[in-house]
Amino acid sequence: MNSDLPKPLSRRSAILLALLTCFAVPALAETKSVPRTLGPVTMQVVAFQSMERDGTIYVYNDERLLFRTLGNGTAERFEISVGRDGFLWTGVTYVGRKVEWPEWRPPAAMRLRDPSLPSFVPSGPYNPLGARALYLYSSNADTLYRIHGTNSAETVGGFETSGCFRLTNSDVINLFKLVPIGTKVIVQKTMVVGS
Repeated sequence: MNSDLPKPLSRRSAILLALLTCFAVPALAETKSVPRTLGPVTMQVVAFQSMERDGTIYVYNDERLLFRTLGNGTAERFEISVGRDGFLWTGVTYVGRKVEWPEWRPPAAMRLRDPSLPSFVPSGPYNPLGARALYLYSSNADTLYRIHGTNSAETVGGFETSGCFRLTNSDVINLFKLVPIGTKVIVQKTMVVGS
C-alpha cells in the first residue's frame, strides 16, 4: 500500500467533519451581510420653479433633498443623506466625472480622522459609494465630494456623510443615466419658498 495516500476517515471523523462544515465554517465567515436589494426608489416628480436650464441639480442640506429640474415648473425629487455636523457645505459645482460601480480611496483628511479606514476599497457590495458616483468638480478640479449610491439604503435621509450626497442605489442608477458630464449642481442650506 502506498504511504503517500491519506488514510480513509473513520465513520466518527466523517460525521464530525460534516458537522463542522455545516455549522462552524459559516459561523466563521464574515458576518457583514451583502445587500440583497438596491434600496427603495424615492424619486417623485414635484412642482419646482427654477431659472436654471433643464437638468440642473439642486441640493438642499436642511431638507435632505436633491432635485433635478425637468422644466415646465417640475423636477424629480430624491431623498438623500447629507454631511453630518461640521461637514455641510454650500456652493455651485458641476458633474466632472461619472463612474459605474466606483472604487473608493478615502481622502487623506478622512483617514487622519479615522485611521481604521483602508486606503482603498474595491467596487462591490462593501464599497460606501454604492452602484454609481457623480464626481463634483469646481474650476476643473475634483472637489472630493460625490453624489453617490449606498449599499446601506437605511442610512438615506440623515446627516450621515463627510460632505457627499448619498442616494439609494435604485435612485442613483436612474439619476446617473440622466445626468451628463457638465451638469450644474447648486448646493444650498435650505429651500427658499417659491424656489
